[in-house]
Amino acid sequence: MSTISPYLAGIFIYPIKSFDGFATNQATLLTSGALEHDREFALFDEKGNFVNGKRNPRIHLLRSSLDLDLRILTVRIQNKSEKFIFHIDKERRELETWLCNYFGLTIKFVQNSLTGFPDDTEASGPTIISIATLETVASWFPELSVDEVRLRMRTNLEIDGVPPFWEEQLFGEENSSVHFQIGDVLFTGINPCQRCVVPTRNSKTGEAFPQFQKIFIAKRRESLPSWTTLSRFNHFYRLAVNTKVSDSEAGKILKVGNPVKA
Repeated sequence: MSTISPYLAGIFIYPIKSFDGFATNQATLLTSGALEHDREFALFDEKGNFVNGKRNPRIHLLRSSLDLDLRILTVRIQNKSEKFIFHIDKERRELETWLCNYFGLTIKFVQNSLTGFPDDTEASGPTIISIATLETVASWFPELSVDEVRLRMRTNLEIDGVPPFWEEQLFGEENSSVHFQIGDVLFTGINPCQRCVVPTRNSKTGEAFPQFQKIFIAKRRESLPSWTTLSRFNHFYRLAVNTKVSDSEAGKILKVGNPVKA
């Protein structure tokens, strides 16, 4: 293990919850511990529930890009060429109308630039996984590429220079704290991330992969490394690490290439 030199190899931001994301070379930490612009926007129905991949597989069919400087959202439906372009402030009503028509629901497009809309509000820092882990999971499903597994898991930070599941050293027993550092940013590892229905579906079409969860759980159990804290697995449909980041780290910048010190 002494020869391992972990480093930050990828940073991924998903500006609109459940929509397409993008890779970036650097990202700034917010006071909440989240990455700036990650899950900054979300769709809500008239009951105040998220309209996301967990609840509505039709969201997988939307291809999107958001220019954060110009505040322009471009969206199209998978396998269709027509693009729909909206200024997310000046044309929000038009955007919501388009989304309402697409989903057949009343939709509100909501922004929270302070905390974003994390899945886990108790561990609202970036999620972390190693590239070797993504490669290993892809090997369990010959039909899936590493990039497709990446798109299904939607993790923020990718670590390279380490073996599969190395990131599971970054959490310990319940109510314990494991501290580590990426660049000059201090993190606390919390727990292995519980996965939802989203990884079972094709990231572009929403089509379900037969027996995905059953295969994943069996392979996950077989692949647990010696350093994994087994007590944190009440089931084996878990992958990547949830984190917390203190507000003292706000304003610090993560950069691709930063060393990871665990």
